Amino acid sequence: MNIPQQRPLIGISIGDLNGIGTELAIKTFSDHRVLELCTPVVFASNKVINFYRKSIPELNFNYQSSKDFTRINPKQVNIYNCWEEEVSITPGQLTETGGKYAVKSLVTAVELLKEKKIQGLVTAPIHKKNTQSAEFNFTGHTPYLKHAFGMQDVLMLMAAENFRVGLVTEHIPVSEIARSITREVILSKLNILKDSLIKDFGIDKPKIAVLGLNPHAGDEGLIGKEEEEIIKPAIKDAKHNMLVFGPYSADAFFARNQHRKFDAVLAMYHDQGLIPFKSLASGEGVNYTAGLPIVRTSPDHGTAFDIAGKNKADTSSFLTAIYACIDIINQRSEFQENHKNPLKKMTSVVLAGAEDEKIEEG
Repeated sequence: MNIPQQRPLIGISIGDLNGIGTELAIKTFSDHRVLELCTPVVFASNKVINFYRKSIPELNFNYQSSKDFTRINPKQVNIYNCWEEEVSITPGQLTETGGKYAVKSLVTAVELLKEKKIQGLVTAPIHKKNTQSAEFNFTGHTPYLKHAFGMQDVLMLMAAENFRVGLVTEHIPVSEIARSITREVILSKLNILKDSLIKDFGIDKPKIAVLGLNPHAGDEGLIGKEEEEIIKPAIKDAKHNMLVFGPYSADAFFARNQHRKFDAVLAMYHDQGLIPFKSLASGEGVNYTAGLPIVRTSPDHGTAFDIAGKNKADTSSFLTAIYACIDIINQRSEFQENHKNPLKKMTSVVLAGAEDEKIEEG
Protein backbone atom coordinates (compact mmCIF):
# COMPACT_ATOMS: atom_id res chain seq x y z
CA MET A 1 0.00 0.00 0.00
CA ASN A 2 1.01 3.67 -0.40
CA ILE A 3 2.30 5.28 2.81
CA PRO A 4 0.24 8.46 3.40
CA GLN A 5 2.06 11.80 3.63
CA GLN A 6 -0.16 12.67 6.56
CA ARG A 7 -2.42 10.35 8.48
CA PRO A 8 -6.02 10.59 7.30
CA LEU A 9 -8.88 10.35 9.79
CA ILE A 10 -10.72 7.12 8.97
CA GLY A 11 -14.19 6.60 10.40
CA ILE A 12 -15.30 3.08 11.38
CA SER A 13 -19.03 2.38 11.56
CA ILE A 14 -19.40 -0.51 13.97
CA GLY A 15 -22.02 -2.57 12.12
CA ASP A 16 -24.50 -4.88 13.84
CA LEU A 17 -23.82 -4.79 17.58
CA ASN A 18 -24.27 -8.57 17.77
CA GLY A 19 -21.96 -9.32 14.83
CA ILE A 20 -18.17 -9.34 14.57
CA GLY A 21 -17.69 -5.63 13.76
CA THR A 22 -16.57 -4.51 17.23
CA GLU A 23 -14.23 -7.50 17.60
CA LEU A 24 -12.65 -6.68 14.22
CA ALA A 25 -12.05 -3.06 15.25
CA ILE A 26 -10.49 -4.05 18.61
CA LYS A 27 -8.22 -6.68 17.06
CA THR A 28 -7.16 -4.47 14.14
CA PHE A 29 -6.36 -1.35 16.14
CA SER A 30 -4.58 -3.23 18.93
CA ASP A 31 -1.71 -3.37 16.44
CA HIS A 32 -0.21 0.08 16.84
CA ARG A 33 1.47 -0.10 13.43
CA VAL A 34 -1.93 0.69 11.89
CA LEU A 35 -1.92 3.98 13.82
CA GLU A 36 1.16 5.04 11.85
CA LEU A 37 -0.98 5.04 8.70
CA CYS A 38 -4.25 6.58 9.87
CA THR A 39 -6.15 7.99 12.83
CA PRO A 40 -9.14 5.71 13.47
CA VAL A 41 -12.43 7.10 14.76
CA VAL A 42 -14.80 4.30 15.82
CA PHE A 43 -18.48 5.32 15.93
CA ALA A 44 -19.97 3.36 18.82
CA SER A 45 -19.97 3.73 22.62
CA ASN A 46 -17.48 2.91 25.36
CA LYS A 47 -19.89 0.31 26.77
CA VAL A 48 -20.03 -1.64 23.50
CA ILE A 49 -16.24 -1.55 23.14
CA ASN A 50 -15.70 -2.68 26.74
CA PHE A 51 -18.23 -5.51 26.39
CA TYR A 52 -16.28 -7.07 23.52
CA ARG A 53 -12.88 -6.19 24.91
CA LYS A 54 -13.54 -8.66 27.77
CA SER A 55 -13.82 -11.51 25.24
CA ILE A 56 -10.31 -10.74 23.89
CA PRO A 57 -8.31 -10.47 27.16
CA GLU A 58 -4.94 -11.17 25.52
CA LEU A 59 -4.99 -7.87 23.60
CA ASN A 60 -3.87 -4.57 25.02
CA PHE A 61 -6.46 -2.25 23.45
CA ASN A 62 -6.18 1.39 24.51
CA TYR A 63 -8.41 4.19 23.30
CA GLN A 64 -9.57 7.71 23.96
CA SER A 65 -13.30 8.40 24.02
CA SER A 66 -15.05 11.64 23.18
CA LYS A 67 -18.35 13.22 22.21
CA ASP A 68 -16.53 16.31 20.94
CA PHE A 69 -14.82 15.95 17.56
CA THR A 70 -12.37 18.78 18.31
CA ARG A 71 -10.81 16.51 20.96
CA ILE A 72 -9.85 13.70 18.58
CA ASN A 73 -6.33 12.48 19.37
CA PRO A 74 -4.31 11.86 16.16
CA LYS A 75 -2.02 9.35 17.92
CA GLN A 76 -4.67 7.08 19.42
CA VAL A 77 -7.73 5.01 18.62
CA ASN A 78 -10.70 7.31 19.15
CA ILE A 79 -14.15 6.13 20.22
CA TYR A 80 -16.74 8.68 19.19
CA ASN A 81 -19.71 8.08 21.49
CA CYS A 82 -22.86 8.12 19.36
CA TRP A 83 -25.05 7.13 22.32
CA GLU A 84 -24.78 6.99 26.11
CA GLU A 85 -27.65 4.69 27.06
CA GLU A 86 -27.28 1.07 28.10
CA VAL A 87 -27.80 -1.20 25.10
CA SER A 88 -28.54 -4.92 25.21
CA ILE A 89 -25.76 -6.84 23.43
CA THR A 90 -26.43 -10.50 22.60
CA PRO A 91 -23.63 -11.79 20.32
CA GLY A 92 -24.86 -13.98 17.49
CA GLN A 93 -28.52 -12.92 17.78
CA LEU A 94 -30.50 -11.04 15.15
CA THR A 95 -32.24 -8.35 17.21
CA GLU A 96 -33.96 -5.04 16.57
CA THR A 97 -31.45 -3.34 18.89
CA GLY A 98 -28.46 -4.64 16.92
CA GLY A 99 -29.80 -3.09 13.71
CA LYS A 100 -30.99 0.18 15.28
CA TYR A 101 -27.58 1.05 16.70
CA ALA A 102 -25.76 -0.13 13.58
CA VAL A 103 -27.75 2.53 11.69
CA LYS A 104 -27.03 5.14 14.38
CA SER A 105 -23.29 4.50 14.04
CA LEU A 106 -23.44 4.68 10.23
CA VAL A 107 -25.58 7.83 10.04
CA THR A 108 -23.34 9.67 12.55
CA ALA A 109 -20.22 8.74 10.56
CA VAL A 110 -21.78 9.88 7.28
CA GLU A 111 -22.73 13.26 8.78
CA LEU A 112 -19.08 13.83 9.72
CA LEU A 113 -18.01 12.69 6.24
CA LYS A 114 -20.31 15.31 4.74
CA GLU A 115 -18.74 17.91 7.01
CA LYS A 116 -15.28 16.70 5.84
CA LYS A 117 -14.19 16.04 9.42
CA ILE A 118 -13.14 12.53 8.45
CA GLN A 119 -11.50 11.62 5.13
CA GLY A 120 -12.81 8.10 4.64
CA LEU A 121 -15.20 5.47 6.00
CA VAL A 122 -14.77 1.74 6.61
CA THR A 123 -18.10 0.07 7.35
CA ALA A 124 -18.37 -3.07 9.45
CA PRO A 125 -21.13 -5.45 8.28
CA ILE A 126 -24.83 -4.79 8.91
CA HIS A 127 -27.75 -7.20 8.49
CA LYS A 128 -30.33 -6.12 5.94
CA LYS A 129 -33.28 -7.54 7.90
CA ASN A 130 -32.91 -5.64 11.18
CA THR A 131 -31.78 -2.29 9.75
CA GLN A 132 -34.99 -1.68 7.78
CA SER A 133 -37.23 1.05 9.19
CA ALA A 134 -39.23 4.09 8.07
CA GLU A 135 -36.09 6.21 8.62
CA PHE A 136 -33.68 3.73 6.96
CA ASN A 137 -35.42 2.07 4.04
CA PHE A 138 -32.32 0.73 2.25
CA THR A 139 -31.11 -2.77 1.34
CA GLY A 140 -27.53 -2.04 2.37
CA HIS A 141 -24.71 0.48 2.66
CA THR A 142 -24.41 1.17 -1.09
CA PRO A 143 -27.97 2.43 -1.74
CA TYR A 144 -27.91 4.40 1.52
CA LEU A 145 -24.66 6.17 0.60
CA LYS A 146 -26.00 6.88 -2.90
CA HIS A 147 -29.01 8.57 -1.28
CA ALA A 148 -27.01 10.34 1.45
CA PHE A 149 -24.70 12.02 -1.07
CA GLY A 150 -27.40 12.70 -3.67
CA MET A 151 -25.78 10.64 -6.43
CA GLN A 152 -27.71 9.54 -9.52
CA ASP A 153 -25.79 6.27 -9.60
CA VAL A 154 -22.94 4.48 -7.83
CA LEU A 155 -21.18 1.15 -8.37
CA MET A 156 -20.58 -1.71 -5.97
CA LEU A 157 -16.98 -2.70 -6.76
CA MET A 158 -15.17 -5.65 -5.19
CA ALA A 159 -11.38 -5.35 -5.23
CA ALA A 160 -8.45 -7.58 -4.29
CA GLU A 161 -5.12 -6.24 -5.54
CA ASN A 162 -5.44 -6.22 -9.38
CA PHE A 163 -8.69 -8.23 -9.42
CA ARG A 164 -11.81 -6.03 -9.51
CA VAL A 165 -15.45 -6.94 -10.12
CA GLY A 166 -18.25 -4.37 -10.42
CA LEU A 167 -21.98 -5.15 -10.39
CA VAL A 168 -24.77 -3.85 -12.64
CA THR A 169 -27.46 -5.02 -10.17
CA GLU A 170 -26.90 -5.57 -6.44
CA HIS A 171 -29.26 -6.86 -3.76
CA ILE A 172 -32.39 -7.68 -5.72
CA PRO A 173 -34.26 -10.96 -6.21
CA VAL A 174 -33.10 -13.12 -9.11
CA SER A 175 -36.60 -12.83 -10.61
CA GLU A 176 -36.05 -9.06 -11.07
CA ILE A 177 -32.54 -9.13 -12.56
CA ALA A 178 -33.32 -9.32 -16.30
CA ARG A 179 -35.79 -6.43 -16.32
CA SER A 180 -33.41 -4.29 -14.25
CA ILE A 181 -30.66 -4.53 -16.87
CA THR A 182 -30.93 -1.79 -19.50
CA ARG A 183 -28.56 -0.23 -21.99
CA GLU A 184 -28.58 3.01 -19.96
CA VAL A 185 -27.81 1.27 -16.65
CA ILE A 186 -24.88 -0.68 -18.15
CA LEU A 187 -23.44 2.51 -19.68
CA SER A 188 -23.77 4.35 -16.37
CA LYS A 189 -21.98 1.57 -14.47
CA LEU A 190 -19.23 1.38 -17.12
CA ASN A 191 -18.61 5.13 -16.92
CA ILE A 192 -18.39 5.05 -13.12
CA LEU A 193 -16.06 2.05 -13.32
CA LYS A 194 -13.77 3.67 -15.89
CA ASP A 195 -13.56 6.94 -13.92
CA SER A 196 -12.87 5.08 -10.66
CA LEU A 197 -10.10 2.98 -12.20
CA ILE A 198 -8.43 6.18 -13.39
CA LYS A 199 -8.95 8.42 -10.32
CA ASP A 200 -9.05 5.91 -7.47
CA PHE A 201 -6.70 3.18 -8.69
CA GLY A 202 -4.27 5.16 -10.86
CA ILE A 203 -4.82 3.20 -14.10
CA ASP A 204 -4.53 5.61 -17.05
CA LYS A 205 -6.16 3.49 -19.77
CA PRO A 206 -8.14 0.76 -18.04
CA LYS A 207 -9.33 -2.35 -19.88
CA ILE A 208 -12.79 -3.53 -18.82
CA ALA A 209 -14.50 -6.87 -19.51
CA VAL A 210 -18.31 -7.18 -19.52
CA LEU A 211 -20.05 -10.48 -18.72
CA GLY A 212 -23.20 -11.69 -20.40
CA LEU A 213 -26.42 -12.27 -18.50
CA ASN A 214 -27.43 -15.66 -19.86
CA PRO A 215 -25.55 -18.99 -19.99
CA HIS A 216 -22.91 -18.96 -22.75
CA ALA A 217 -23.58 -15.19 -23.08
CA GLY A 218 -26.84 -16.04 -24.84
CA ASP A 219 -25.32 -18.16 -27.65
CA GLU A 220 -26.09 -15.40 -30.18
CA GLY A 221 -29.70 -15.11 -29.10
CA LEU A 222 -30.52 -18.81 -28.70
CA ILE A 223 -30.53 -18.61 -24.86
CA GLY A 224 -32.05 -15.19 -24.20
CA LYS A 225 -32.02 -11.93 -26.15
CA GLU A 226 -30.42 -9.59 -23.57
CA GLU A 227 -26.89 -9.90 -24.98
CA GLU A 228 -27.97 -9.03 -28.55
CA GLU A 229 -30.54 -6.37 -27.68
CA ILE A 230 -29.08 -4.69 -24.58
CA ILE A 231 -25.54 -5.65 -23.57
CA LYS A 232 -23.79 -5.58 -26.96
CA PRO A 233 -25.30 -2.20 -27.94
CA ALA A 234 -24.24 -0.78 -24.54
CA ILE A 235 -20.68 -2.04 -25.08
CA LYS A 236 -20.66 -0.55 -28.59
CA ASP A 237 -21.73 2.83 -27.20
CA ALA A 238 -19.11 2.66 -24.43
CA LYS A 239 -16.29 1.90 -26.89
CA HIS A 240 -16.39 5.58 -27.94
CA ASN A 241 -14.63 6.61 -24.72
CA MET A 242 -13.10 3.50 -23.10
CA LEU A 243 -11.46 0.13 -23.72
CA VAL A 244 -14.32 -2.30 -23.10
CA PHE A 245 -14.80 -5.85 -24.34
CA GLY A 246 -17.44 -8.59 -24.23
CA PRO A 247 -19.92 -9.89 -23.45
CA TYR A 248 -18.16 -12.96 -22.12
CA SER A 249 -19.72 -16.18 -20.85
CA ALA A 250 -19.25 -15.91 -17.08
CA ASP A 251 -18.32 -19.55 -16.38
CA ALA A 252 -15.64 -19.86 -19.06
CA PHE A 253 -14.32 -16.34 -18.35
CA PHE A 254 -13.24 -17.09 -14.79
CA ALA A 255 -12.41 -20.76 -15.41
CA ARG A 256 -9.84 -19.68 -18.02
CA ASN A 257 -8.43 -16.90 -15.78
CA GLN A 258 -9.39 -14.29 -18.37
CA HIS A 259 -10.02 -11.78 -15.56
CA ARG A 260 -6.24 -11.43 -15.27
CA LYS A 261 -6.13 -9.77 -18.70
CA PHE A 262 -8.35 -6.90 -17.58
CA ASP A 263 -8.25 -4.13 -14.97
CA ALA A 264 -11.87 -4.80 -14.00
CA VAL A 265 -14.88 -6.96 -14.83
CA LEU A 266 -18.49 -5.79 -14.94
CA ALA A 267 -20.88 -8.56 -13.87
CA MET A 268 -24.63 -8.40 -14.47
CA TYR A 269 -25.78 -9.52 -11.03
CA HIS A 270 -24.63 -10.17 -7.46
CA ASP A 271 -23.79 -13.87 -7.41
CA GLN A 272 -22.41 -13.89 -10.95
CA GLY A 273 -19.67 -11.54 -9.78
CA LEU A 274 -19.30 -12.34 -6.09
CA ILE A 275 -19.09 -16.13 -6.18
CA PRO A 276 -15.94 -16.14 -8.38
CA PHE A 277 -14.57 -13.04 -6.63
CA LYS A 278 -14.85 -14.47 -3.12
CA SER A 279 -13.55 -17.85 -4.31
CA LEU A 280 -10.47 -16.35 -5.97
CA ALA A 281 -9.75 -13.42 -3.62
CA SER A 282 -9.20 -15.80 -0.66
CA GLY A 283 -10.52 -13.52 2.09
CA GLU A 284 -8.46 -10.51 1.00
CA GLY A 285 -11.30 -8.76 -0.85
CA VAL A 286 -12.75 -5.33 -0.21
CA ASN A 287 -16.14 -3.86 -1.07
CA TYR A 288 -15.70 -0.34 -2.45
CA THR A 289 -18.46 2.08 -3.40
CA ALA A 290 -17.27 3.75 -6.61
CA GLY A 291 -18.82 6.99 -7.83
CA LEU A 292 -19.15 8.75 -4.46
CA PRO A 293 -17.48 12.07 -3.60
CA ILE A 294 -16.03 10.32 -0.52
CA VAL A 295 -14.11 7.07 0.01
CA ARG A 296 -15.99 4.13 1.55
CA THR A 297 -14.69 0.60 1.83
CA SER A 298 -15.89 -2.50 3.67
CA PRO A 299 -14.74 -6.08 4.24
CA ASP A 300 -16.22 -8.56 1.77
CA HIS A 301 -18.02 -10.65 4.44
CA GLY A 302 -21.15 -10.37 6.55
CA THR A 303 -22.00 -10.13 10.25
CA ALA A 304 -20.81 -13.72 10.96
CA PHE A 305 -23.29 -14.24 13.79
CA ASP A 306 -22.11 -17.85 14.15
CA ILE A 307 -18.74 -16.74 15.56
CA ALA A 308 -19.68 -13.37 17.11
CA GLY A 309 -18.31 -12.85 20.62
CA LYS A 310 -16.14 -15.98 20.42
CA ASN A 311 -12.79 -14.34 19.58
CA LYS A 312 -12.71 -16.17 16.23
CA ALA A 313 -13.07 -13.30 13.74
CA ASP A 314 -10.33 -13.03 11.10
CA THR A 315 -9.27 -9.41 10.52
CA SER A 316 -7.70 -9.96 7.04
CA SER A 317 -10.50 -8.43 4.96
CA PHE A 318 -11.21 -5.66 7.48
CA LEU A 319 -7.53 -4.65 7.58
CA THR A 320 -7.36 -4.76 3.79
CA ALA A 321 -10.41 -2.47 3.68
CA ILE A 322 -8.58 0.05 5.88
CA TYR A 323 -5.47 -0.09 3.69
CA ALA A 324 -7.63 0.29 0.55
CA CYS A 325 -9.41 3.29 2.04
CA ILE A 326 -6.07 5.00 2.77
CA ASP A 327 -4.68 4.12 -0.67
CA ILE A 328 -7.71 5.48 -2.53
CA ILE A 329 -7.66 8.73 -0.49
CA ASN A 330 -4.00 9.17 -1.46
CA GLN A 331 -4.60 8.21 -5.08
CA ARG A 332 -7.47 10.71 -5.42
CA SER A 333 -5.30 13.42 -3.89
CA GLU A 334 -2.50 12.64 -6.35
CA PHE A 335 -4.93 12.61 -9.28
CA GLN A 336 -6.33 16.01 -8.29
CA GLU A 337 -2.82 17.41 -7.88
CA ASN A 338 -1.78 16.14 -11.31
CA HIS A 339 -5.04 17.42 -12.80
CA LYS A 340 -4.31 20.88 -11.41
CA ASN A 341 -0.69 20.71 -12.51
CA PRO A 342 -0.31 18.56 -15.67
CA LEU A 343 3.42 19.41 -15.87
CA LYS A 344 3.95 17.56 -12.59
CA LYS A 345 2.43 14.39 -14.05
CA MET A 346 4.52 14.72 -17.25
CA THR A 347 7.68 15.10 -15.14
CA SER A 348 6.87 12.00 -13.08
CA VAL A 349 6.23 9.97 -16.28
CA VAL A 350 9.54 11.12 -17.79
CA LEU A 351 11.42 10.32 -14.57
CA ALA A 352 9.80 6.89 -14.39
CA GLY A 353 10.87 6.22 -17.99
CA ALA A 354 14.45 7.33 -17.25
CA GLU A 355 14.53 5.03 -14.23
CA ASP A 356 13.36 2.11 -16.39
CA GLU A 357 16.15 2.81 -18.89
CA LYS A 358 18.73 2.77 -16.07
CA ILE A 359 17.45 -0.60 -14.87
CA GLU A 360 17.67 -2.02 -18.40
CA GLU A 361 21.22 -0.66 -18.87
CA GLY A 362 22.27 -2.04 -15.47
